[in-house]
Amino acid sequence: MQVLQVQLEIRPDPAEVGRARRWARSRLAGAGIGVDEPLAETLILLVSELVTNAVVHTGRPAVLRLSLPGPGGDGEATVRLEVADSSERAPVPRCAGDEATNGRGLALVDGLADRWGWSVEGGGKRIWCELDRCARPCEETADHGSAVYRTPTYEGFAFEVV
Repeated sequence: MQVLQVQLEIRPDPAEVGRARRWARSRLAGAGIGVDEPLAETLILLVSELVTNAVVHTGRPAVLRLSLPGPGGDGEATVRLEVADSSERAPVPRCAGDEATNGRGLALVDGLADRWGWSVEGGGKRIWCELDRCARPCEETADHGSAVYRTPTYEGFAFEVV
C-alpha cells in the first residue's frame, strides 16, 4: 500500500493550532478520508492537542507530520500523526483536577489513539500517535438499522457518532 507523508512547520504561536487543524483537514480530504468520518474528527482533535502542547509547553517551532493512506487502498490503513520539537523535556501526563482548565491533553491522546508514544530525536523529541482505519468502521444496530461508529472511551465517557 502506498503511504503519503506530508508535513507542516509550526511557529511557536497559539494561532498555529487553528492553522494546523485546517491544514490536516485538507490533507485528509486529499487522501479520501471524509471530514465526517469518525477517524477524521478524532485525528483533528489529536492534531489540536499535540500541536497545542508543542506551542504552549516548549515555546519553540515544531513540525507536524501526517502519514496517510495513498490512493487505491482497500479502506484499511493506519494514519500516523507526529509532532517533533526541539525541546528535550519529556511529555508528562498530568492528573488535572475537576476545576482545572488544562492538563488533560495526553490523557485525551491516550484515550483516543490506538497507539501513541514519544522518542528522543536529535536535540528534541517526537510525539506520535496512530489511528487505525478499518474497511468496515461501523456496526449495524438491530433496533433501527442506523450506523453507529464507536471510538475508545475517555474517563468513563463513550464517544459515538450516529
